[in-house]
Amino acid sequence: MSLKNSKIIVIKIGSSLLVDKNKKIRKKWLLNFAKDIQKLKNKNKKIVIVSSGAIALGSIKLNYNKKNLKLDKSQAIASIGQIELMNLFSKTFSKHGLNISQILLTLEDTEERRRSLNAKRTFENLFNLDFIPIVNENDTIATSEIKYGDNDRLASRVAQITNADTLILLSDVDGLYTKNPKLFNDAKLIKKIENFNEDLKNINFKGINEFGSGGMNTKIEAAKICRLSGCNMIIANGIYLNPIDRIIKQHKCTLFVSKVSKLDARKRWIISSVFPKGELIIDDGAKKALMSGKSLLAAGIKKVKGKFKKGDHIKILDKSSKEYGRGLCSFSSNEVEKILGHHSKEIEKILGYTTKSEVVHKDDMVEV
Repeated sequence: MSLKNSKIIVIKIGSSLLVDKNKKIRKKWLLNFAKDIQKLKNKNKKIVIVSSGAIALGSIKLNYNKKNLKLDKSQAIASIGQIELMNLFSKTFSKHGLNISQILLTLEDTEERRRSLNAKRTFENLFNLDFIPIVNENDTIATSEIKYGDNDRLASRVAQITNADTLILLSDVDGLYTKNPKLFNDAKLIKKIENFNEDLKNINFKGINEFGSGGMNTKIEAAKICRLSGCNMIIANGIYLNPIDRIIKQHKCTLFVSKVSKLDARKRWIISSVFPKGELIIDDGAKKALMSGKSLLAAGIKKVKGKFKKGDHIKILDKSSKEYGRGLCSFSSNEVEKILGHHSKEIEKILGYTTKSEVVHKDDMVEV
């Protein structure tokens, strides 16, 4: 199992692991989970925990039903629940001599380069102080348009920011199956995914996305981010006591093996964008040029989708809509609309001002 050689491990736990169906806090589970973390710490592993549960614990305190809450109400409850959540972790982990801290992140914190680097330095300092960061999405200020909405992708972004070796998604499923095991008796657990696209071709995703809280699609998206960041990812069942110990001893999980990557930190950040703001559809000539290491020029762009500003993350698609790469666009979507299909020498005349000739520079682009 990849944990043996992992120096930095990010572990995501959902609210269903902290609170049962009867709205009771699973204190025994958390105490045993802390014991697992203590064992990892004794082996000099650096640990980050990404945890849901603020709204769930806030709802328990106020005796509210967290279903069907409006955004402003859920944000207020999250604010109350954050205190409850951190108190719960602090009291439980201190019994094993573990120190914790809290980091609240939003989608924008991970998508903007400067803020992402600030977060990275905070994690590094907490590791040096021998504290375990507990990461939550900042539900108190995030709106539905600028939030992750699931902790799977948030955890993958945290893994990328911290240069983690392994991300563990603890869910209520054993891993990725060939079919939905609740619907098909012949469904088989897939132990390892190495060739990402090929291995996923044989999976019947019909119904799988409903199996497990959060859905399987967000976990696949998280795996894509990890794979291109040099980080292995594990999906495992966290319902049982000592879930990490169970992974190590029983290997009942799905391991997504990372793609060997020589990408530098900047390019890892580009490829890991969760929500690219737009898409550029290119012709065959432009694709051939990109494959030979060239930058993307306006002449090779056929169509623009989405609204984005200069410097935003965008996807680059070929004419069959297959994603070729991702990058940072040197122009806004409005500007690209005006110059697409034109020679670089014509850009100044079209826009009325001098600017770069490359729409996406080769140094700001990563092939997927």
